[in-house]
Amino acid sequence: MAEGFANHYGKDVLVATSAGLSPMPGIVKSTVAAMAEVGVDISSHIPSWYEPALAAKYDIVVNMSGFRLPGKPPKQVVEWKVEDPYMKPQAVYRRVRADIEQKVMQLILGLRRGK
Repeated sequence: MAEGFANHYGKDVLVATSAGLSPMPGIVKSTVAAMAEVGVDISSHIPSWYEPALAAKYDIVVNMSGFRLPGKPPKQVVEWKVEDPYMKPQAVYRRVRADIEQKVMQLILGLRRGK
């Protein structure tokens, strides 16, 4: 969701990619549906593993896992506490979607202001 919102709203200040500490083999249909409700298509996203060596190349890494990232810390890590909606009712996906959208917009606005 975060990558989808970031690339949808913040193309002028960022290029977002996402990776997980234990990614699913595919995007959960409920996640795709929740994002489609707000006009963001993430259906072609392919989950990938978090690679510390690759993360070091990014200016900002947003960690939503709730766990310490492995390897040497990237330049800047932003920690977001976000509920995992997996296997929960669609209402939870919508609530989590709104939370992530708000956090992404704050990040984008900060980047636009040069912070």
